[in-house]
Amino acid sequence: MGIVHHANYVRFLELARVVWMDEHDRPYREYAAEGLHFATTHVEVDYRKSARFDDWLDVTTWMEWMRGVSLRMAYEVRRGDELVATAATEHAMVDLDGRPRRIPAERRAVLLQRVAPRST
Repeated sequence: MGIVHHANYVRFLELARVVWMDEHDRPYREYAAEGLHFATTHVEVDYRKSARFDDWLDVTTWMEWMRGVSLRMAYEVRRGDELVATAATEHAMVDLDGRPRRIPAERRAVLLQRVAPRST
């Protein structure tokens, strides 16, 4: 059909989140090397317009809030000036056994500086 399948947006969000962590905190692979992961606990996507095969999409990402073990990221997906979708994901920090773990204090200090209701 030439339309981007709705499930692909979740992949777009994940890639944008990993890049955001690289740029605003530290590479996600460093969390993984410590046996820590941000497990996705909630995903919401509001589709505004259809993206098509070969469209160039930009994803703007920001952190809306952070708590002891969890955080919420928000996103805008655009094709040029056109808003294609808005989205949010929530994540809980877990260890390799899937047990919730507090976000380490030194990471919390960095991440708390990045919390914004809307950022560019």
